[in-house]
Amino acid sequence: MFILKQDARSPLYVQLYEQFREHVLSGKLPAGTKLPSVRELADELAISRNTVETTYQELYAEGYIYAKPRSGYFVSATDHNAPPPDRASRTAAAQSQPPSPCVYDFHPARLDPASFPTALWRQYAAECLKEHAGRLTQYGHPFGEWPLRLAIQRYLEHARGVACNPEQVVICSGLQHSLDIVAQVLKDTQPQMAVENPGYPLPRSVFRNHSLNVTPIPVGSSGIDMEALERSGCDAVYVTPSHQFPLGHVLPIEHRLRLIDWAESGGNFIIEDDYDSELRYQGKPIPSLQGLSPQGNIIYSGTFSKILSPGLRISYMVLPEPLLRSFHRLFRNHLCPVSLLEQLTLAQFMGNGHFDKHIRRMRTVYKERHNALLAAVERHFGAGASVIGQGAGLHIVLQLSGNPPEEQELLAKAKDAGIRLFPFSETCFDSAPSPNTLLLGFGGMPSAEAEQGIALLAALCGQPSLRASARTTPR
Repeated sequence: MFILKQDARSPLYVQLYEQFREHVLSGKLPAGTKLPSVRELADELAISRNTVETTYQELYAEGYIYAKPRSGYFVSATDHNAPPPDRASRTAAAQSQPPSPCVYDFHPARLDPASFPTALWRQYAAECLKEHAGRLTQYGHPFGEWPLRLAIQRYLEHARGVACNPEQVVICSGLQHSLDIVAQVLKDTQPQMAVENPGYPLPRSVFRNHSLNVTPIPVGSSGIDMEALERSGCDAVYVTPSHQFPLGHVLPIEHRLRLIDWAESGGNFIIEDDYDSELRYQGKPIPSLQGLSPQGNIIYSGTFSKILSPGLRISYMVLPEPLLRSFHRLFRNHLCPVSLLEQLTLAQFMGNGHFDKHIRRMRTVYKERHNALLAAVERHFGAGASVIGQGAGLHIVLQLSGNPPEEQELLAKAKDAGIRLFPFSETCFDSAPSPNTLLLGFGGMPSAEAEQGIALLAALCGQPSLRASARTTPR
């Protein structure tokens, strides 16, 4: 039914996806047809389950198939028997079609498609439905369910060195929601907000939307420039001290203490985003900034999006005691936006030790991909690029030498070649083009694909020995 070529330029999951799509659109797979399970198809085709799972996820995302709980995947209804449309209809249809999947996805937010612990999650969700069925007819606690807040407090204490009590933990639905809360709590007393430059673009957008005055502070090899921060006149700062985004630098202890002193002596606040602190591949994870000053003015923010699932939309904050009263006053009548069932399931998952095991497993997976990406960069870029920020997280930064294409030109060429890149200029405060800098994620890319993708990308960047392969590589 499906013919896969191991020596083809296209990855196996792309070949399988394209053949499935053709069978669905042609009617060879009628609507309602049940697809083989991931295991069955992987065994039949002698390929990995990850390849089949990635194919099914892409087909599902584009609407070619749908899922039934505990039943599997089925073919969606398509109008393949309709008469050929006229030219105008064909043009409109073409414009409305979803883009074809990229072959090499270097977006820094991608995770391993097979990483989610589906079986355990299903088990604990079922147990929670049975045990807490009555709870689902009620509203949850506005600041999050107590079992989850307690599980997070215990995890942070032993894994991140955060010192707090569960009352300080607030469950949120992602960093954007957390920062929305912070902006509302701080805007009347701390309206001057500093952000890292380059840095994560979301915080500055959220703060601006809440009418805070946002000031960029340069970032160097030792993290945020403390002298520039002290001169800025700002009274709050957003930082990523354990793994600066995007450059990957770690804020050294002397700068951490200086930053804490800046907050305490001036009545200022620090927003510490510890977004991917678990993923460190050399030595032990860097302890949190909050752990150095538990009673200080530090708002600690964490997420499950980088290590477990961004789709769950579960994150958390640890609010310092001085802000709790203001937070309760502003949000006591609000409702927690995170599903009650998901909160209870996650609490069970963490309470039974599976989250720690999951972290260890994913650290091994991502370390292998991290090392494979570095090796590919060394082979195909050589002296043409230097790596910044390796050793942690889900991305690296490449500083290119020579005269590579301008960023927009390179992005367009990469897209045409089936490569997805996140523009480094998006991390810069003024969005200035950065022709010599590439941001490369590796979380969602198996090692073999990284080798092929980096080879093609090097050719697009002007590496002489690889230009020919760029012209002959199919999209």
